[in-house]
Amino acid sequence: MGNYYQPEIECASREQIRAWQSERLVKQVQNVWDNVPYYRKKMEEKGVTPADIQSVDDLYKLPFITKDDLREAYPYGLLARPLSDCVRIQSTSGTTGRRVVAFYTQHDLDLWEDCCARAIMAAGGTKDDVCHVCYGYGLFTGGPGLNGGSHKVGCLTLPMSSGNTERQIQFMCDLGSTILCCTPSYAAYLAESIWERGVQDQIKLKAGIFGAEAWTEEMRRGIEEKLGIKAYDIYGLTEISGPGVSFECEEQTGMHVNEDHFIAEVINPVTGEVLPDGEKGELVFTSITKEAFPLLRYRTRDICILSRKKCSCGRTHVKMTKPLGRSDDMLIVKGVNVFPSQIETVLMNKGYPANYQIVVDRVNNSDTIEVLVEMTPEMFSDSLSEVSAKEKELVDALKAMLGIYAKVKLVTPKSITRSEGKAVRVIDKRNLYQG
Repeated sequence: MGNYYQPEIECASREQIRAWQSERLVKQVQNVWDNVPYYRKKMEEKGVTPADIQSVDDLYKLPFITKDDLREAYPYGLLARPLSDCVRIQSTSGTTGRRVVAFYTQHDLDLWEDCCARAIMAAGGTKDDVCHVCYGYGLFTGGPGLNGGSHKVGCLTLPMSSGNTERQIQFMCDLGSTILCCTPSYAAYLAESIWERGVQDQIKLKAGIFGAEAWTEEMRRGIEEKLGIKAYDIYGLTEISGPGVSFECEEQTGMHVNEDHFIAEVINPVTGEVLPDGEKGELVFTSITKEAFPLLRYRTRDICILSRKKCSCGRTHVKMTKPLGRSDDMLIVKGVNVFPSQIETVLMNKGYPANYQIVVDRVNNSDTIEVLVEMTPEMFSDSLSEVSAKEKELVDALKAMLGIYAKVKLVTPKSITRSEGKAVRVIDKRNLYQG
């Protein structure tokens, strides 16, 4: 306990990483062929057998798995171990349909917590730190993952879960929390609340590990400045294990994928063609050490870029950018692809807080987009003409970024509901018109 920086693994040569991946992939393909009839059928439909997979070079031959497959196979159709071998389930929120349920053996949990421990160590965590976890617990993977990783490192762990901001700040002050783990939108809310209470001098935080939702570099810098910390990104999916699939080091130029457990690919989201490193496409993961719920070539729908450039931290595992958007939930407005992160970048560059909402509607068979933006308390004292001028300035900036007109409405401070979990950034009313 207390040392989860593993240079023999995290700084291994590319040849060694490929050897691990090839050996584990071959075993995993045989495992799902023998134990997961649903996946065996998909392989047979594509004319692939385990004999066709001899190394990572053959990965492209395997069929993709999507969230639709997980819903169709719900709840037990993708299990590769007897239920008697499983000790836990975690689940997605189910906001887009039937929940996705993932299963874990004790070995799976140990490996997942190891991955989260690496993320905490990469953020400077040691056994002398106080790790303040206010991701949600329960079925959501955020709380349990970072909680277990914190234990592996040997930190004093505060399993705060989300909500009750007053208590969060009190414990932060009283117990000297040094590492904060939560969503970036909640970190921004905590920072705002700390400054409102005037207790920033009592906060001992040095680092934050933030994930579970998209956030921009501008938002990162704002959080770092207000909390006096270094903010690290972390990535994961319930379907693959949870947070800790990849994480940032001190260089903050992408997240290292734990390649001894996961193989990352980037594909053309339309054709499925594997793209070379450096090209933008849809991220695909293959679990090569998961026992209970191993997914091969799972399409995440996250858009990103992979890079194997040398990192100053010494880690050799491939880096992925933070998700640059989604291949399935990007907004298409008047035929134009619009990502909320583009809008956030414009707002943050103009000095607005990270509290906004995008409302998309359809009026007279034409798409409309409106961006509600909170004013700062200083702006709230502006005259109507000054507010109108600021709105026009944002309209022009958004049009330059998006290529289409977006209406902007400046609203009063704190009028947009704060989030203690994932922020609700988009309200797409067009769904109401679908049959």
